[in-house]
Formats: sequence, C-alpha cells, structure tokens
Amino acid sequence: MNNHFTITIHDDNGVKQFNVHRFVKKALLYASVFTLSMIFIAVATILYLNHSVEVIELKRDGVLKAYQDIKETNLALQRSMQITNNSLDKKKQELVELSDSLSEIEVLIGLKPMAESSLEERVSATKIDSQQRAVLMQLIPNGSPIEYHGLTSRYGYRTHPTLNKREFHRGSDMKATMNTAVYAPADAIVEWSGYHKKSGFGRLVILEHSYGFKTYYGHLNKTVVKSGVFVKKGTLIAYTGNTGMSNGPHLHYEIRFIHRNVNPFWFIKWTQKNYDEIFKKEKKIPWQSLIMATAHLRVQATPTQQLLLQEQKLKEK
Repeated sequence: MNNHFTITIHDDNGVKQFNVHRFVKKALLYASVFTLSMIFIAVATILYLNHSVEVIELKRDGVLKAYQDIKETNLALQRSMQITNNSLDKKKQELVELSDSLSEIEVLIGLKPMAESSLEERVSATKIDSQQRAVLMQLIPNGSPIEYHGLTSRYGYRTHPTLNKREFHRGSDMKATMNTAVYAPADAIVEWSGYHKKSGFGRLVILEHSYGFKTYYGHLNKTVVKSGVFVKKGTLIAYTGNTGMSNGPHLHYEIRFIHRNVNPFWFIKWTQKNYDEIFKKEKKIPWQSLIMATAHLRVQATPTQQLLLQEQKLKEK
C-alpha cells in the first residue's frame, strides 16, 4: 500500500522532488477546512455584531428622543402649573377683595354679617336687598326736591309768619331763591299743577306717588308739568317763588301718607347711605308691610345729574 505521495518542484536550479506521507496530506486538508470554517464563522459573527450594534444604537436614539420629549413635556407642564398657580393666587386675592367689598356693602345697606354663608349666597342676598331698596328709592319720595341749603321753618307747631298765630306747620319750608329748579323726588303722576286759591299755597304742584304717598310743592313761581302726566324721579316739575301766603321766596314741601302728614325732613335726608334711619325716625308708616309689598318689584332707574349733585351735597352737610 502506497502511503506516500511525491511533490515535484521545478526551478532554475533544476527539479526537486519531495515525498510526503499521506497522513500529513490529510492533516493539511483538515487544517485548511478548519481555517476556512473559522474565517467564515468570524466574518458571520462580525456581521451579526455590527447589525446588533446598529439595532442597539437605533434603540438608544429612540430612548434619548423619548427622554427629551418627556423632559420638554415636563417643563411645559411645570410652566403651565406655575401659570395656573399664579392665576389661582390672583383669583384668590380677587375673591378676598370681593369678600371685603361685599362686607362693606352689607354694612352700608344694613345686612347682618353672614360669615357661615357662601360668597354666592351673600352676593345673592345683597343683590336682592339692593334691588328692593332701589325700588323704594325710585317709588317713595326721598332726597331733596331742590338744591339743599337748609330750612327756614320746620315741621310742627310754629307761629305763622303772615297770620301771626300759632298753628301746626304741615311741611318744611326750604331755603331757596326765586326760580330755583324743583325736581320730583320719586316716580309719580301729577295730581295738581296750577294756582290754588283756597290753600294759600299760591302756585302748587301735587304729585301722587305709589303706595299712598303724596308730595306738595307750594308758593311756586312757575310750574312746568301738567295735571295727569306721569313723571320719573328727577324730572323738573317747577320753579320756586313767593306766591300765595308767603313772606319771601322759598319752597313749602309736604309729604303725606294716606292723607296724613309726615315730617318731610327725614325724607329729604333719606339716601342709600342712611337707608335704615328713616324706619326709626318715621314710625307712622308700616315699613315692613311696604317692603314686603315691593319685594317682587324691579326697577331700572338712572338718577339725573341734578339728583346726584343734590345727594352729594346732602352727604357733605
């Protein structure tokens, strides 16, 4: 059995032959196959690792992007929360200021403090009460019918300036020069406008108001409204004078409730600021019943500039 093979090499020096054992031949063959296999495995491994690295880098980039998005979202949420907190703090301060202002309004209009009530309930109660008061101040005589400069003769017993005898003075004589403008102190219908011989009032205007009230304006120089017409609060109705039994220019002002005279002075001084005082000063009028009767009414009144000036002057006196 031939276990050898010959390797022949030709070069410039001649021919050389080598005898190689067949086992060595097989060993070299196996070594070559193994080497090629290892090279293939190494190449495949390198390719796989490169692919894995690319996949990992893509995932890392995705995670970094997601982290950046979350970070930006968190910053946006923080800014939004800060803005919301600032807005809430501002609203809280506004509510505190509103509550303080509401407390002042409650004191102004005579409401008892309602500490346990909600702000909404307090606002509602104040609104209703203010509306009721606005109704009364629109329909019931209040404030001065002329620019107020004081009184020359008060309501009650006195010695008549022209008759020179003691008698009951049913109204208030208000200081006024000739042709001082006279305004309606509440909504009314004109019952009388003209010269009135029997009363001694000379030129006279009588206004019939709601709920049994009437007002009288005597010794006028001129009237500017006619009997039977409706007038709103603040409407010009006449000018002061010295007609009838009068010893000088002034305005005789009377208020009657169901044909009974009441003291006009409390009504002249009656404003929103001292709203409750008249209930204590003038007790001939069933105020509680009147308030209940007007509770369902609503008015939209815009006082004239003249009335606003009068009210301001009353507050200053």
